[in-house]
Amino acid sequence: MKIQYIDVKHVNVMWPHLEPFITLAIEASGIYEYSAEQFKVRLIDGVWNALVAVDDDNQIQGAAVVNFFNRPDARVGFIVAIGGKLISSSDTFEQLKAFMKTHGATKIEGNARESVARLWKRYGFNEKYRVVGVSI
Repeated sequence: MKIQYIDVKHVNVMWPHLEPFITLAIEASGIYEYSAEQFKVRLIDGVWNALVAVDDDNQIQGAAVVNFFNRPDARVGFIVAIGGKLISSSDTFEQLKAFMKTHGATKIEGNARESVARLWKRYGFNEKYRVVGVSI
């Protein structure tokens, strides 16, 4: 699989291919803080970045949405959502790291349900926080 960046100028054209994976990620998380349409707006505005994993036939097998932000001692590439097969092997993880480094990231983080957190431990991730929330 090959990881490819979707430039902001192509998000509208690629949206029908991205949306099913983003919806899958939203549903798998069980957290509905953002709708698929809100993801689209953040991608179109260039606030977030879209990545896809394509197979040898150039068919999309997974997608991720990444947000970059700075901390005093690091630039973080934060995986906001991921669906399908994107980080599914050491090779795709290395490609993801290369993308993050190209955008200045010194750390990769992401919200992950327990099963994904276990998977990502294979690639050196450690649980940093457990986030909980309540509507009031």
